[in-house]
Amino acid sequence: MTVTGPVRLEVLVEEPSAELALRSLLPRIVPECPFKIYIFNGKHDLLRRLPQRLRAYSSYWSEANLRVVVLLDRDGDDCVRLKAELERIAVASSLPSHAVMFRIVIEELEAWFLGDVPALCHAYPRLPASLGQQDGYRDPDAVRGTWEALERVLRKHGYHRKGLAKYVAAGEVAPHMDVDNNRSRSFQVFRDGLRRLVKEGGRGAQA
Repeated sequence: MTVTGPVRLEVLVEEPSAELALRSLLPRIVPECPFKIYIFNGKHDLLRRLPQRLRAYSSYWSEANLRVVVLLDRDGDDCVRLKAELERIAVASSLPSHAVMFRIVIEELEAWFLGDVPALCHAYPRLPASLGQQDGYRDPDAVRGTWEALERVLRKHGYHRKGLAKYVAAGEVAPHMDVDNNRSRSFQVFRDGLRRLVKEGGRGAQA
């Protein structure tokens, strides 16, 4: 059977801040592509429930022209081993590889924010526009403890001195991000992979 309708996305994330950020970013990365985002109770909960979720998708993904995206923070895990585990779960579920995309944020979601200094400056005008050229911030994905680094630089310039919640940062920064100009390599891989997933599915999926 050939499915020719629009691709529909379902995105699985581990925390509310990722959901909030993606609600702002997805319409600009893949315009006019309908999507739903499901939040799990952390990374371990997502991984625990993922096999059952993918098995359910495998029964109807083709007819629905569905594509599944799983977004996880690395959190110090070995990327190769984590990716291999995700792919093993997908194979066991019988969901084809071209119907699911796994992406691992090298540090944390905040690396994506540090990758777009103009967006940070728009949200927090007292931040220096040269932040991305400063030692320790040139490569957003190489920043250790990105959340702490972002909170530290915001406090230094007079923002969120009592602490910054991840959900708050997502709401303040993500709406200003330029999806085509982000220095974070993990964001670029996510963006480009998502566009390929939608474009290839939009040509018609064979079942």
